[in-house]
Amino acid sequence: MADEKYELITRHLQEVLGGDIIKAILAEGRSPKCYWGSAPTGRPHLGYFVPLTKIADFLRADVEVTILLADVHAFLDNLKAPLELVAYRTKYYKFILLAVFNSLGIPVSKLRFVEGSSYQLTKEYNLDNYKLCATVSEHDAKKAGAEVVKQVESPLLSGLLYPGLQALDEQYLGVDFQFGGIDQRKIFTFAELYLPRLGYAKRAHLMNAMVPGLAGGKMSSSDPNSKIDFLDSPELVRKKIKAAFCEEGNVEDNGILAFAEAVLFPISELRRDRLKEGAEGASESSPLFTTPDAPEGTLFTIDRDAKFGGPTHYTNYADLKADFESKTLHPKDLKSSVAAAINKILDPIRQSFQENEEWQKIEKLAYPDPNAKPEKKKKKRLQEKVYHPPPPGKGKNVKSTEQAPVTSGPAANVQPVAAPAS
Repeated sequence: MADEKYELITRHLQEVLGGDIIKAILAEGRSPKCYWGSAPTGRPHLGYFVPLTKIADFLRADVEVTILLADVHAFLDNLKAPLELVAYRTKYYKFILLAVFNSLGIPVSKLRFVEGSSYQLTKEYNLDNYKLCATVSEHDAKKAGAEVVKQVESPLLSGLLYPGLQALDEQYLGVDFQFGGIDQRKIFTFAELYLPRLGYAKRAHLMNAMVPGLAGGKMSSSDPNSKIDFLDSPELVRKKIKAAFCEEGNVEDNGILAFAEAVLFPISELRRDRLKEGAEGASESSPLFTTPDAPEGTLFTIDRDAKFGGPTHYTNYADLKADFESKTLHPKDLKSSVAAAINKILDPIRQSFQENEEWQKIEKLAYPDPNAKPEKKKKKRLQEKVYHPPPPGKGKNVKSTEQAPVTSGPAANVQPVAAPAS
């Protein structure tokens, strides 16, 4: 049983560091604890399906999973998320992650969501951070964050803090291993080196492959042309897939093939296994990327007209890749089937968004339209008061024109002077 769980935990990963730590825990009959973190900066994209699908494997292996919404990290990462947006983006990320997990049939009741600021601002955490700062060299901190922290000409001190905080998260979240992309490797080895120097245990680290962008290179939240957003319309998905790099016979830096390997086949495999197990959240209506006439065991179908060869069914990615490399499978047919599969997995997420007014409000606050013109505040016109003098002899400040008689005082003794004779 322990071996089966370890196989499930580590399958489809690019690299595992410290696998013996996990094996020892499983051998004792305990459930390993892990965390996967995401800094709420740019809009989440389809590349997130890679780690989120893997988390489903963790849950099936009885791993206790914590999802860290790293709001403090988001602020520290150079230029990505202004402080006033972080809170809204943290809420948006939780909405989108819950919707994705539900679309995959993953029971969210088994997940623990934690915001970094709930413990990263405590006295104990900050004291450990200071201890780490007194131990780590500038060179090691900069090297550790090179693949993750945004690189600029004049780097900020905040970027040097990032790796240390991520290392401390392992201790303060109480986990046995951390899971992330292969781009996190330097931060993971940094944690393995420095946590023991603070007297804390060394953790294991599991890494998934990074999904290439649609135009080649890394799929990035900050580059809308390289990725597909979870809320992109079906038409926009088809448009982006149609424009993606997918040269006939070329299997290098091919974002369409890479997405099929890293996302579509694992999701189809996950749903097939869950249907067999009768797992919570699974149902006979769970859509797989196949046609109704597909043979048992099919994970992906290229659905094309009979004049172009008819449907082709695949039980594994290797056969799909081989057909594309040999030019048996045309890019147009691959793109069409991949776009249809993507829209299938996005449909329930888009529907959840449309039915949730609070999520819609948060989306506008978290990612305001940069082209939107600010509303001009209407200034209240002050009505000028026109002075209208009162009629003669009217008004409370009018003085009498008649001379009042003088009855006392020095003026009473003044005698009138006679006019000189002419």
